[in-house]
Amino acid sequence: MKKAISHLMFVAGLAAVPALHAEQRPAYGPQLEGFSYPHPIKRHALTSQRQPLSMAYMDVEPAGKANGRTVVLLHGKNFCGATWEQTIDVLSQKGYRVIAPDQIGFCSSSKPEGYQFSLAQLAHNTQGLLQSLGIDKATVVGHSMGGMLAARLALNYPQQVEQLVLVNPIGLEDWQAEGVPYASIDKLYEGELQTDFDKIKAYQQKFYYNGDWKPEYDRWVNMLAGMYAGEGKEIVAWNQAQTSEMIFIQPVIHEFGKLTMPTLLLIGGNDRTAPGANRAPQAVAQRLGNYPELGRKAAALIPEATLVPFPELGHSPQVEAPEVFHEALLKGLESAG
Repeated sequence: MKKAISHLMFVAGLAAVPALHAEQRPAYGPQLEGFSYPHPIKRHALTSQRQPLSMAYMDVEPAGKANGRTVVLLHGKNFCGATWEQTIDVLSQKGYRVIAPDQIGFCSSSKPEGYQFSLAQLAHNTQGLLQSLGIDKATVVGHSMGGMLAARLALNYPQQVEQLVLVNPIGLEDWQAEGVPYASIDKLYEGELQTDFDKIKAYQQKFYYNGDWKPEYDRWVNMLAGMYAGEGKEIVAWNQAQTSEMIFIQPVIHEFGKLTMPTLLLIGGNDRTAPGANRAPQAVAQRLGNYPELGRKAAALIPEATLVPFPELGHSPQVEAPEVFHEALLKGLESAG
């Protein structure tokens, strides 16, 4: 009898472990209050769409001998400026000044209740930040959604972008034109409210890392999930729904032929990211997110493009294999310099 009771208590204890782990996961404020950034956060105050906003950014001076160049790092939709932690340090050591902003609606920046999100507006905000810092020319590096934004910044303000680097950018295909059905912001908001650590991890493991997972990735999942676990969950989810619709209806791939600056494409071949594929017919979903093919097509469209494929890597090569990624990045930056 005692053995049976002990066994039941042991089983009950095991059942409590997932709940205990969930309770220990961090909860952050709507502007990521409580999360530790790798460098001090500064604030760019702006008035946009008739409201005062605050754009958070890191401004990291060269740790090595300054080479006179500035690199702007633009995060993806499921990332923050902090995700560039290792890249910031590598570039700083090589003499670059590094600017890593959080876009309005994301991470440590303002979460406006009413805002018309567009890639052009976010590009305008970023250009305003650079102007306020006295930066006339910069190399712009964009990852994921940040790649779409970097391309829009380069198209709208070509005089300020001396080199463009696109790291597994989304938007290398027009999902709506490919047959993915539209989803309203209200519908997307309903889905965003269901977001938690496990859902973020499952999505990233499947689409970003080809089914693999490393413990160090948990930090970046906690970073995102913590905002959904905190008191600002509703506004975080609303801004995320708005920006999901933004990237779906504002493709930049059709304008790649207008890019005039040297452009470096760093493409992980195991990436299968395709926003909206989950609501598309199976035949459509199966052909989306083919990054080896998408990278080649994008390079053919851009007049001064250099394609560097990483066949064994996924959506976030800078996180998955930082040494391989940074070697290619530095080589590409030096060739343009």
